[in-house]
Amino acid sequence: MAFAREGIENVRVLALPDGVAAEGRCAAVSGTALVTWHSSRETMYHQVYLNGRFAGSTLDAGQRRLVVHAPSSFQSAVHVEVIAVEPKEAHIDFSCELDRPATGSGRVRLTILRSQTLPIEATANVYFDNGTGQIDYTEPLNPVPIPIWPCRQNKAGFGMAQFGAGDFGYDSAAVVGFGKGSFGDGQFGLDADAIEWMSSPLPLGRYRFGIRIADARGNESPASETEAITVVPAAKPAAGLEIVTFNEQANQLTLRILE
Repeated sequence: MAFAREGIENVRVLALPDGVAAEGRCAAVSGTALVTWHSSRETMYHQVYLNGRFAGSTLDAGQRRLVVHAPSSFQSAVHVEVIAVEPKEAHIDFSCELDRPATGSGRVRLTILRSQTLPIEATANVYFDNGTGQIDYTEPLNPVPIPIWPCRQNKAGFGMAQFGAGDFGYDSAAVVGFGKGSFGDGQFGLDADAIEWMSSPLPLGRYRFGIRIADARGNESPASETEAITVVPAAKPAAGLEIVTFNEQANQLTLRILE
C-alpha cells in the first residue's frame, strides 16, 4: 500500500451555506465544505483527510473536488490534506501512516520516564517560567499532585502483546524501553516505564518546564528541567466574513472578520 503527496497543489476549502437570508447572510450550521485541488496524478484517485482523519475519497481519477463535513468548532483551525492513492486502495484509511498534524492548541506535552525504584506513594509537580526564563518553583501548574503510580496498569509482557508493544521479558507493565520506544530510551527492560503530562493552552512564547518528584512525607527531588520550548498556537478562525466595500476601478474587495 502506498500514497502520494507530490503533484497535488492549490488545495482550497469553501464553506457551503445551509441557507441564505434576504440580507445576504448565510447559515452554515452543518459544517459542510467543498474541498477542491489541482493534481497531476491523472490515473490515481484522491482522498481528503481532516485533522489527520479520513474524510472521503473520489469516485474516479478525474474528480478534483469533494464535499466533506468539517469540525464545527471555531476555537482551532482544521488541517486539510489531499493525497493520491491507487484506485484499488481508494477505500483504505491511511490516517495511521500520515504524519499527525500539529493541533496548534498551544499545549505542551511532557514525557516522564518512571523508575521502578520510586516509592508507591510518589507524586510529581510540574512548574514553568511563564516565559521569563526563570522557572518558578513556588506554584505548580498542576492543580493537584500527579500520582506516579496509578491504581491500575495495563499488562503486556512478552507473548501477551505483539513483539515490541510490551516489555522484553515476563508478564509486566507495558513500557517504552526495548522495542516500543527508541532503543535505549530509558533503561533496558522493566525499568523504562513512562507517563505523560499535557499543559493547558499557552499563549505565544518560549517556555521552560521543571518537574519535581515528592514522597509521602513531602520530600522533593532535585528538579529535572527542559530546554526552552517554543509554543505557537494556531490563529483563531473567523466565524464569518462580511463584505464592507468593493472598489470597481481597483477591483479591490474589503472584508470584515466577524468574531
